[in-house]
Amino acid sequence: MSRFTKEMETRAYELLALYPEKRSATIPLCHLAQEQNGYLTEESMVQIADLVGTTPAEVLGAASFYDMLHTEPVGKYVVGVCTNIACLLQGGEELLGHAEEKLGIATGATTDDGMFTLEDMECIAHCDHAPALQVNYRFFGPLTNDGFDTLVDDLSAGKLESEVPPHGTLSRVQRKHPIAVPLEEIVRHRRDSDAKEGERLAAKAAAEAKEGSN
Repeated sequence: MSRFTKEMETRAYELLALYPEKRSATIPLCHLAQEQNGYLTEESMVQIADLVGTTPAEVLGAASFYDMLHTEPVGKYVVGVCTNIACLLQGGEELLGHAEEKLGIATGATTDDGMFTLEDMECIAHCDHAPALQVNYRFFGPLTNDGFDTLVDDLSAGKLESEVPPHGTLSRVQRKHPIAVPLEEIVRHRRDSDAKEGERLAAKAAAEAKEGSN
């Protein structure tokens, strides 16, 4: 499935309603498409472009900037091993090398069964648990080689499905969005605030001038 399902399309329009400028919803819609398909398909980017009033090239340009968005198929579980300085000093590169051996793939590749994609990550902000990694942006660490093997085996056996959802699912709990404020109301509020601030500054200046003349 590439285009939004009816359910996802409903959620897409709910997202659009939150933004005065439709194109501001580009990244949230990309996440929505990735939740459905596991990655951003060409067809989904065309649909997103239609929804926000831009071009597929602009959607691709925005999506390709972020590591969390994938424009090529990835595994059910995207394993990102951190090799930045804190993890590097604690054996991050060695852990990445072991991950390649355990999974039987090179960094950047996906296993033949479509279960795992392996990535070399920059800092994942889990430095106090180095060496650390992410699986679908859920943190694990510190990990030894044996710990990594256990993690992979548990994921393969489905033992961690309640903890680690398939790639693309940022949260199993759909957030309740606040009611969008009309753009006209925002503009009016800013205008009124500016007017009050102008009056306050004018009164202050008048008071200072009066005090100076005494």
